[in-house]
Amino acid sequence: METLPLILEPEQLEPLLGSSELLIVDFSQQESFLSAHVPGAVYVDFKRLLAGTPPAPGGLPSIEQLTALCSEIGLTPNKHVITYDDEGGGWAGRFIWTLDVIGHSKASYLNGGIHAWAKEGHPVSQEAEIATATNYQIKQLNQAVIADKAYIIKRHLEEDCIIWDARSALEYTGQKVFAEKGGHIPGAINFEWTAGMDSEHNLRIKTDIAETLDQLGITEDKEIITHCQTHHRSGFTYLVAKSLGYSRVKAYPGSWYEWGNSPDTPVECP
Repeated sequence: METLPLILEPEQLEPLLGSSELLIVDFSQQESFLSAHVPGAVYVDFKRLLAGTPPAPGGLPSIEQLTALCSEIGLTPNKHVITYDDEGGGWAGRFIWTLDVIGHSKASYLNGGIHAWAKEGHPVSQEAEIATATNYQIKQLNQAVIADKAYIIKRHLEEDCIIWDARSALEYTGQKVFAEKGGHIPGAINFEWTAGMDSEHNLRIKTDIAETLDQLGITEDKEIITHCQTHHRSGFTYLVAKSLGYSRVKAYPGSWYEWGNSPDTPVECP
């Protein structure tokens, strides 16, 4: 199989269905998956991507948990993962990041997810796929794509670093608060995740998003650290930055849940 791009269009995937070299993973709501999914797709509950425990419930699960998940869905080092969801790329992007963390680089996002796939006439299935379990081994974690609280405290105001806040404008300004403290990390740039989705083209990534980000100062020459509340929405923004070829992209899985509840973190409000 030829090398597949990170952002894969539905018409590129359809002729590849049934290939033993692919693993298609669906992070939609279960009701959506049961109604219609890409033939051969394996359903995964998005909660499997989260630690689920304080002080950072959005944090990375343990290596043991990740190993179990990868083995259950039938991942092997030579399989190319195609992932999607029903919301425009948040959970699928979080999975792309997770695969980067465990060193599995063969992965693509189905642009527009199930919306683009089903609405544009590609075949759908209602049959649950039973994966053939494997014994996937995670050797080490790729720290280059992970930012923790201490790292951001050190780096957030340096000129070559941009904090990309994917939350809503009301969360960013502190008008809507989901932690002990409201507001944002000082110097962070707010670009809400759904603003990068094209509602007129079945939630595909907007084709002009590079220009929009450039105008905001989120540029490829900087280290980009993206976050939201639990690194769900910022799964999409991580995916976008990676798709644009930004070479230094990290995600902060602790996100605002950890930052906004920590006594030692600086917070800015307009």
